[in-house]
Amino acid sequence: MKFVFVAVLLMVTVVLAQEPVAKQTGVLRLRVRVKTDDSSPQRGLSRKRFFLIPGTLEQNRALIAEIEQQPLTTRDCYYKQHQASAALIGWLKEGDCESVYCRSIERDFVSGAKAVPEFASAFAASQKEYGNDETALRWLTTNIPADMRDGFYRDRQHALEALIKQGNSIQSVMTDRNGTAYFTDLGPGTYVLSNLIPTELGQTLVTWNCEVQVKAGDLATEKPYLVSNRKDKNVKCVGIEKPMPVCATD
Repeated sequence: MKFVFVAVLLMVTVVLAQEPVAKQTGVLRLRVRVKTDDSSPQRGLSRKRFFLIPGTLEQNRALIAEIEQQPLTTRDCYYKQHQASAALIGWLKEGDCESVYCRSIERDFVSGAKAVPEFASAFAASQKEYGNDETALRWLTTNIPADMRDGFYRDRQHALEALIKQGNSIQSVMTDRNGTAYFTDLGPGTYVLSNLIPTELGQTLVTWNCEVQVKAGDLATEKPYLVSNRKDKNVKCVGIEKPMPVCATD
């Protein structure tokens, strides 16, 4: 009996030894806080996408160079080139929108003092199509020309896709309304935090490309990481600001 008990105990020990040990990973908590100018209050940068690229800045030198040299058209320039009305450009800017889908189109923007010509025309077309004002308002975006509707957003997505193809295992997150986002399941190592495409902020474009160290001691914890366009003792990643380019004229 003693021999059988020892044999069973050895078998249990072997089985337990073969059980996989849970892999510990870390969490990087981004908090993006920005100022549009020296006199404005600091605010969370909402609805902006950030990327985490494995490797150091040196190892990603070719990708960083591509990020810094990419020819981009700003939102205002894009819509001006497509003959958008000043009212539509203002509506987009007010919500920091890349397309008409980023905020609801209220009735005030279809008629009256706040009316946006593109919305008014689309609403009139939708009224004829649906014969109901409520339905027409809900579906008016289908009658806005594609370039005006979401062309700028699609151009940005194409630019992002071209950059992402150059990197391996790139993760991405979008900040919430408070400017907070989380990268999860991170192993130890060096990463580059980047927004890949410059963020429009007031009269400047901001690009972030910073090294982030995830150490063994950061695993199974939440590592805070403060990002800003202005230097401060608690800021870990400071963006590089450049003046907004002047729109080309025909």
